Amino acid sequence: MTTPRASTGALTLGALGVVFGDIGTSPLYAIKESFHHTSTHHLAVTEANITGLLSLIFWSLILVICVKYLLFIMRANNHGEGGILALTALISDEKSDRGVVRWLILAGLFGAALLYGDGMITPAISVLSAVEGTKEVTESLDSWVIPISIAILVGLFAVQRRGTAAVGKAFGPIMLLWFIVLGVLGASSLVQSPEVLAAINPIEGLRFFGRNGADGFLVLGSVFLVVTGGEALYADMGHFGRQPITRAWYFAALPGLLLNYFGQGALLLRDPGAADSPFYKMAPRWGLLPLVILATVATVIASQALISGAFSLTKQAVQLGYLPRVRILQTSEDAQGQIYVPVINWVLLVGCVGLVIGFQSSSNLAAAYGLAVTGTMAITTLLFYRVATVHFGWPAVKVGALCAVFMAADAAFLGANIPKIPAGGWFPLVIGLMLMLALTTWFAGRAIMFKRIQSSSYTMAEFADVMKSGPAIRGPGVGVYLGSNADRIPQSLAAHFRHSRVLPESVCILSVQVENVPHVEREEQLHHEIGPGGVHRLAYRVGFMDTVDVPEILAERGPIVSDLDFSEATFVLGRETLKVTERPGMALWRERLFVLMVRNATTADSFFQLPPARTVEIGVQIEI
Repeated sequence: MTTPRASTGALTLGALGVVFGDIGTSPLYAIKESFHHTSTHHLAVTEANITGLLSLIFWSLILVICVKYLLFIMRANNHGEGGILALTALISDEKSDRGVVRWLILAGLFGAALLYGDGMITPAISVLSAVEGTKEVTESLDSWVIPISIAILVGLFAVQRRGTAAVGKAFGPIMLLWFIVLGVLGASSLVQSPEVLAAINPIEGLRFFGRNGADGFLVLGSVFLVVTGGEALYADMGHFGRQPITRAWYFAALPGLLLNYFGQGALLLRDPGAADSPFYKMAPRWGLLPLVILATVATVIASQALISGAFSLTKQAVQLGYLPRVRILQTSEDAQGQIYVPVINWVLLVGCVGLVIGFQSSSNLAAAYGLAVTGTMAITTLLFYRVATVHFGWPAVKVGALCAVFMAADAAFLGANIPKIPAGGWFPLVIGLMLMLALTTWFAGRAIMFKRIQSSSYTMAEFADVMKSGPAIRGPGVGVYLGSNADRIPQSLAAHFRHSRVLPESVCILSVQVENVPHVEREEQLHHEIGPGGVHRLAYRVGFMDTVDVPEILAERGPIVSDLDFSEATFVLGRETLKVTERPGMALWRERLFVLMVRNATTADSFFQLPPARTVEIGVQIEI
């Protein structure tokens, strides 16, 4: 089917606004940080170094973005959905080589955990670098850079609850204007010193390493800032599609970025002293204030993309069973991806404000930036090899050679960022390790808890025999008992029958099953069969990007598949009270952490959107 031109144009413009915010604001600080004297490298502002640095920037954009992500990585998708968790979900379906698969899953989870650190650093460094442009307008605003940045961040996170549907319509045109301005600024400087175009020759990049030795290698930590948005291209593929993202990159983002980077290099050839702020010093004096305002808006948009990405990542992790249930609010009736996760929103805000106060400037914060993303990119390459060869049947030799090239670049960027750890690179690593601990503890704890429940629960046939052993009083109506396994009786149903010997006329067991695909078609979501004793078994299948709404699916599909009226059904849940014991499982401290996570998780009735007036909870004690 051919996509209508208007639809393609709208998707391309939308992709420009949402996907390219992070990579599109890198000109604010990438070259400045490359020449900024740090504890890890010292690069002199000479003609040879300027040309060599631009060569590295040019070929990094070509290799990482154009070749790795747009040409290859984005072909490996989970039913159209991209991102590191989507790749991990594909791998988790494999039945063979479980030892290798387990390690790959852990690597994918760690890569996802690192992205949360990126979600804190990107808004902080982007907004700081934009507001710092006020110093070029007037020095009287120097003391206001931190307060203004914090105010912008607080305002940005405060409006998240309203959703980005309305604001999102303006993102595309604004970012288009931003890339045009980038291109115009760069071109106006480039025409004055066109000799800088010699940087297109890759030999200049190799000579750069030869001249600068260790400093030349370590400066890759700053060069990497030009490609930090690569993962966003892949993660947002499900919202826009591969073609619109590719068009937006080649027709707007890439030309604007290259012209601006080369324009900054041309300026430095003429004025090496401009290295402290080459982006703003390309602009005429009269255009500084409008440029600062536009840059600030662009950085807010870039931040919005990372915040929305953190929300989506959280939803995927919850659905796939790696995080406890959290409150997830749908902010748009039309776009399923428009969600708001309050707890993640405020955690990110606290992290961003803390980073701004702690690091004080974008140059200091740049030391913390890059390490998380390089780690995630390297893990993506690893997972891509597995998915491409096992799931898509691509030739292992060719994919291996390709991934070796990608991994060489990833390893070089990662190695250049490692010396940043003492100066701030520790922050995303700490965030990633903490979240990794939470992800693995929750996943392992749930497996132990379900094993304990299953060992003490009835099968359908066993429960039918128990019902026959003593007649139960049957009341009118439909009772829906939620359980994790459709083949066994939920603890809530067994406890209800054991203590009261009263059951509704129609007993239904409903299990919510999350598939390792982004979406399940509406007509395929609800399945029904009648088991022993006349108990109805309902399986509600959803994808990891779908919204779970039990009453809605039962009202819409329930009567069709089971001939039951669920409009007045009573929902019965089991509320587990966990007890830490010495039984084999996890270490005691991890069991206590798991119990703490369970206590603070969003309640099942809220997560499944059950009506409070028709929901009953029955307490169940479980030893782990």
